[in-house]
Amino acid sequence: MKDKVRFDKSPWVVHFNCNSCNGCDIELLACLSPLYDLERFGIVHVGNPKHADVLVVTGSVNYRNARVLKNVYDQMPHPKVVVAMGVCAATGGVFRECYNVLGGVEKVVPVDVFVPGCPSRPEAMMDGILQAAAKLDEKRRNPDVPVAVSTDTVVRLPAPEAARPALPADTASALATPMEKIA
Repeated sequence: MKDKVRFDKSPWVVHFNCNSCNGCDIELLACLSPLYDLERFGIVHVGNPKHADVLVVTGSVNYRNARVLKNVYDQMPHPKVVVAMGVCAATGGVFRECYNVLGGVEKVVPVDVFVPGCPSRPEAMMDGILQAAAKLDEKRRNPDVPVAVSTDTVVRLPAPEAARPALPADTASALATPMEKIA
């Protein structure tokens, strides 16, 4: 191994699925399998954000899960880093034009590492998590470096009904028409 990976403390990772197709989730689980073995670097997957150092987010953020994502982020102790896994977490992906989608994770919480792909390959995911662990180590060593601290403000989001575009009159009447009349 050319470069040895060493951390002061083993980074603990928690995963949050915002609204994904599960492609990135399956690939993330592949990273934990014996084939890729992410734990050989000392990285542990945990289920509680209160114990986690790294938040891995998959999927695009919508109006319903934005508050939950913010709550999970706020429960994590400092210092912490966030990884946006996949194109949906980075920009909203193929769902970015949907009426209920806000976009990427960065609209709700600060992101430290973006991992591209749809879905991201396990090798890219491991590289992104290792980069996040290195940033976490840097934040621990240099406490004077400004850390993105979440404020306690409530994320104000419009109701999903207000975000829906109005349908044209002919479309609305066609949707209200029984199927027998259309055929």
